Amino acid sequence: MLKKIREEFSCIFARDPAAQSFFEILTVYPGVHAVLIHRFSHWLWNHGLRWPARVLSYLARWATGIEIHPGATLGRRLFIDHGMGVVIGETAVIGDDCTLYHGVTLGGTSWQKGKRHPTLGNGVVIGAGAKVLGPITVGDGARIGSNSVVLRAVPAGATVVGIPGHIINPDRKAQEAQRLAIASKLGFDAYGMTPDMPDPVAHAVNHMLDHIQALDQQLASLKQALRERGIDLEEAPLPELDDCQLDPGEPR
Repeated sequence: MLKKIREEFSCIFARDPAAQSFFEILTVYPGVHAVLIHRFSHWLWNHGLRWPARVLSYLARWATGIEIHPGATLGRRLFIDHGMGVVIGETAVIGDDCTLYHGVTLGGTSWQKGKRHPTLGNGVVIGAGAKVLGPITVGDGARIGSNSVVLRAVPAGATVVGIPGHIINPDRKAQEAQRLAIASKLGFDAYGMTPDMPDPVAHAVNHMLDHIQALDQQLASLKQALRERGIDLEEAPLPELDDCQLDPGEPR
């Protein structure tokens, strides 16, 4: 028993730089208290002592602000950071080495009996305020961004953001980097303008940046064609576009 508790504590040092000592974790970390109490309430639940299990989980909720149904299955080395507002439903299953931040909900979308809450693989990280709903599976090593709403299965190793949740792929990241570079060239701050945010202004600006990038590529091609025909153009100087070479053959 003591070995398992020490294992639970050791993982926190690796994931929370604010942790100073075992005594601090034992006394002032509500996520640890909630998980340890759940271990006992889950044992009561599985042995048919349903009402005492629910009472114990209710007391844990009152003391920590974290609500974990005693029927939920928690893996080893689960770390609930800060914890306030976390809700884990009855049929939720959480793998080993997962991390949940405050405001996370592992909830259901149906009032029917049976499996209705998510299943998390090993090493999953869910950001603050995210909602993962329904009997879906989140694969090993997946990341879910803060305040995302996830209603569909997430493959292993994927990163999900937005409402509803969308998987970010390498092409999407490259596109966002290009947009930021174009915005910097034009002289304004594009911070936070992602296509997953339900903001019509950001959506319009993103399309404008894509249009400007396409025009730049067309102009670069036209200039190259004119040079090949011996026609030189007088060009007004433009601000440098750092880390974004639109045309590899174009001298900068």
